[in-house]
Amino acid sequence: MFFPRPKGVSPPPSASAKNQTIKYGLLLAALSISLLVRPCFGQTEHGLPAGVPSFLNDIRGAQALDWVDGQNRKTVETLETDTRYQAFHEQALSVLQSKKRLEVPTFLAGQIWNFWQDAHHPRGVWRRTTLASYRSTLPGWLTKLDVDDLAKKEHENWVFDGADCLKPQERYCLVALSQGGEDADTLREYDTQAGLLVTSGFVFPRAKQSAAWVDRDTLLVARDWDGTGDMLTSSGYPFVVRRVIRNESFDQALEIYRGENTDVAVDPLALTDGDGNRLLLIRRSPTFFSSKFAVLNGMDTAFQGKNGGTLHWLPLPNRLELKGMIHGFLVFVLGEDWTPSGSNRITAGSLVTVDPKTDDLNVRVLFTPGRTQALDDVAVTRNSVIVTYLDNVRGRAMVLHVRNGAWQHVVLPLPDMSSVHITDADQQSDAALLKVEGFLDPPQIWLVGTTQAGVEKIRQAAGLFDTKNLAVEQLQARSADGTVIPYFLVRQKGMTNDGHHPTLLTGYGGFQVSMMPSYDPVLGRLWLTQGGTYAVANIRGGGEFGPAWHEAGRKTHRQKSYDDFYAVGLDLVKRGVTSRETLGIRGRSNGGLLMGVEFTRHPDLWKAVIMGVPLLDMMNFENMAAGSSWIDEYGSMKNPDEARFLSAISPLQHLRADVHYPTPFIFTSTSDDRVGPVHGRRFAARLESLKKPFLYYEDVEGGHSGTVNAEEVAHERALEAVYLAQQFTPAN
Repeated sequence: MFFPRPKGVSPPPSASAKNQTIKYGLLLAALSISLLVRPCFGQTEHGLPAGVPSFLNDIRGAQALDWVDGQNRKTVETLETDTRYQAFHEQALSVLQSKKRLEVPTFLAGQIWNFWQDAHHPRGVWRRTTLASYRSTLPGWLTKLDVDDLAKKEHENWVFDGADCLKPQERYCLVALSQGGEDADTLREYDTQAGLLVTSGFVFPRAKQSAAWVDRDTLLVARDWDGTGDMLTSSGYPFVVRRVIRNESFDQALEIYRGENTDVAVDPLALTDGDGNRLLLIRRSPTFFSSKFAVLNGMDTAFQGKNGGTLHWLPLPNRLELKGMIHGFLVFVLGEDWTPSGSNRITAGSLVTVDPKTDDLNVRVLFTPGRTQALDDVAVTRNSVIVTYLDNVRGRAMVLHVRNGAWQHVVLPLPDMSSVHITDADQQSDAALLKVEGFLDPPQIWLVGTTQAGVEKIRQAAGLFDTKNLAVEQLQARSADGTVIPYFLVRQKGMTNDGHHPTLLTGYGGFQVSMMPSYDPVLGRLWLTQGGTYAVANIRGGGEFGPAWHEAGRKTHRQKSYDDFYAVGLDLVKRGVTSRETLGIRGRSNGGLLMGVEFTRHPDLWKAVIMGVPLLDMMNFENMAAGSSWIDEYGSMKNPDEARFLSAISPLQHLRADVHYPTPFIFTSTSDDRVGPVHGRRFAARLESLKKPFLYYEDVEGGHSGTVNAEEVAHERALEAVYLAQQFTPAN
C-alpha cells in the first residue's frame, strides 16, 4: 500500500530510520499537497509584514525565480569562494558515494533487495541478491531497475520513491517515480522477475495518490480522478477511493468510498499475513492524528458484476496506528487511552491486537511501555511481532510470540547507546532485519528469527570518519517548568569545559518524532573531526517518552518545546561546553520552525542558526502547501486561542528592526510541495527589508528532502559547513 498515513513535515536526519528506509511495500516520501494540482495559498493571508513582496507566492513565477537566483548568487559568492568550501565538498561527497556505506536490505519476492546510489548511478539502481550472498563480504548484486537509464530514455527527471508489491509472490509491483524529488508521484507497474516495466501495465499519472493491490488485475486507488481538485481534501489529499480493473478507464472505475473534503485523507489498504489471510480496509483520517478503519467485505477476487462491497466500520479509538496483521488479528499502537467495551482501560502507547471479525474485537494487550519507555516501531513476521522501543532514549528491541496461548516477550541483546530500527520483516518466515547505529558506531544489520540465539549480526558498515578521539554522553537540562530534558552530547575525549568549543545543537520537537543516536559521516568529517561538538535535544513534542511527551508540546502547549530547547542551550553554556559566541543551532522542517522561534525569541544565545526547509509563517501555514493537514499538530488561526498562540510565536511576524540577530543560513527547495519554499522566501525578504544580514539558498530540485542525490547533498552540507566555520572563525 502506498502512504501508510498522511505524514507531517519531514523528520530530521537522526530521526527513526523507519522514516528513511521503509519496506518497499511502502513509499519513502510522505503524502503532501501538489502545488500543480491545487492552489498553494488560500484567500486570506494574516499579518504579512512590510517588505514581503507578493510575487514570492508564485512558486515558479519569473519574478520570484529572479529573486531566488539573486539570493543564490550572493550565498554562493559568500560560501563557495571560501577556501574551505572545496575541501568540505570533497569530504562530503567522498563519504556519500563511498562503496563502504551500508547496503540497507529489504525482503522482496524471496530475496534481498536494496536501492543504491553512487557516482555512477546518481539517481540509483534497484537491485537484488540472495540472503546468503548479502551475508558475504562482497554481495553479488543484480540490477533490476536502473533509474538513471530510465530517466535518460524517457527524458524525465525521475526520482525513485519506492514500490508496493502484490503479496505473497511479490512479482508485480507499482513503482513510484517523482519529478525531481517532489511528493507527487507517477505509479507504474513493474515485474520484479523480468526486471521490466510491464508493457500496457497499470499507469497512474502524476498526482497525490495511494493504491492497494486486490489481485493481479485489480487495484483500489485514491486520487483526484478528474484532475479538477474537487476530489482532494482541503489538505490536498484524495478522499475518493475507486476500484480499478486492468485496461479500464478512470471513468469506468467503480467508486468504493467517498470521504469528506474536510478530512485530511482517505486511502485504501490491503493487508496479508503469513497464514494467507487477506483483508481490505478503508482508512479515513478526519485529522492528522485520527483514523477510522472500515473492513471492505464482499469484494472477492473474481469481481463478478459491479459489486462494490460493503463497509464495516470498526469500533476503535480515534488515535491509533495500524502496524500489520498476524493470524488474522490487526496490530495497532494506541495513540490515546482506550477502554474497550467490557474491558479495563488500556494506556496510550500500548501495543494491542484486535479481531476485525468479532463485534467485541477480542482485544489483547501485547506490550505496555514503562515510564521511561516508548514504542518506536512494530513489524509482523509469520508467527511473531517485532518491536523496537526506547528506554530513556536508548534503542531496544524484542520479539513477541504466542506460546501456550499467551504472548511471550524476548528482549534482544543489542548494543547500548544506539538507535534500533526495523528495516523489514518477512511474513513468509519469522525473519526480520534490524538496523543498529550510534553517533560513533557505523550502522549494522542484525537478522532476527533464524537462529536459536534469536538475533545475529550479519553486516557491519565500515567507519567513514575518525572516532578514536570522540566520546558520547547523555546529559540533562531542566526546563522552565522544572521538567528534566535529556540530551546527547558528542565531544572530544578529555575536553575541558572552558566555554570555547564550537557546538552545534539540534532538535525537532513535533509529530511524535524521536531524536535518537544516528551515524552521520558527513557531520563527522565536516564538524566533529574539525573539533566541533554536537548536541541533540530530546524536547517535548517528540516521541521519546511516548504519546504524553508529544501531547505536552502539541498546539498551544508548544511553548514547552521551545522552552526545552532553550534550556538545553543554556545548560551547554552553564556547563562550560560552549559559549554564546560559539553555539550554533540547526533544524529542518518542523525543526526549522523551532530554529525560527529560537532565532526571534533568544537571538543573543545563538551565534549561528541554520533553518532547513522551514515553516516560518505560522499565521498562514494552513493555507500554504500541505499546511492544513498539520492543524492537528499546530492549531488553526480559525480557533481564537490557537490563533493567539500562533501569532505569538510565528517567526516571520516577530522580526524587528531594533533587534540584533545572528546571521542565519536558510535553505529550501523550489520543488518542495510539502512545506513549500515560500516560508523561507518570506523570512529572507523580511530580513532584507530590515537590512539584516542573512544567507539564503534555494535548490531548484530535491522536494522537501532538499536534495535527491549525493552531489546535491554534498553541495548543501558543504555550504552549511563553511557557514558555520565563518561564524565561529575568521573567513579565509
